[in-house]
Amino acid sequence: MKRALLSVFLLAACQEDLAQNTDPLPLSPETVGHFCQMNLLEHEGPKGQVHLEGLPGAPLFFSQVSDLVVYLRLPEQSHAVLAIYVSDMGAPGATWAVPGAKNWTDARTAQYVVGAAVEGGMGAPEVVPFATLAAAQAFAQEHGGNVMGLDAIPDRAVAAPISDAATGEDDYVHRLKALTE
Repeated sequence: MKRALLSVFLLAACQEDLAQNTDPLPLSPETVGHFCQMNLLEHEGPKGQVHLEGLPGAPLFFSQVSDLVVYLRLPEQSHAVLAIYVSDMGAPGATWAVPGAKNWTDARTAQYVVGAAVEGGMGAPEVVPFATLAAAQAFAQEHGGNVMGLDAIPDRAVAAPISDAATGEDDYVHRLKALTE
């Protein structure tokens, strides 16, 4: 009986050791974006990170929150998503130029301003995350856009081609034309 109890306690202890830490990690000079492989501290605007099951201590970082949303919606996911964090742009000291290295908020409960007149770190339109509804509403009042939750963000807001203001054509059309010329 003692041996059986000892085995149960040892098994429980092993399972606790296997629990993956999904606390948000701060940005550092070594932090690079998953898609672009560029240093995130060199880009303006909010950032994101995704913790995947089986990849402890190595979250995927994103230079734009819109990139994170696109990643989450890709059908090719190979690992379960354990935690998602985005920059809280309403945190004290957070600015567009320096959004903060540690002011993460849970992406699933954050409020997002979609359609504001702002560009993310890679120059594309950005969705802007806030930990509180009041901060998101204040930002939308000043910069335009609509406030919504993560699941309500339309695909077109994060994956649409960027239009050329001069011609009205999107980037995809330009690239296709370049291939045929």
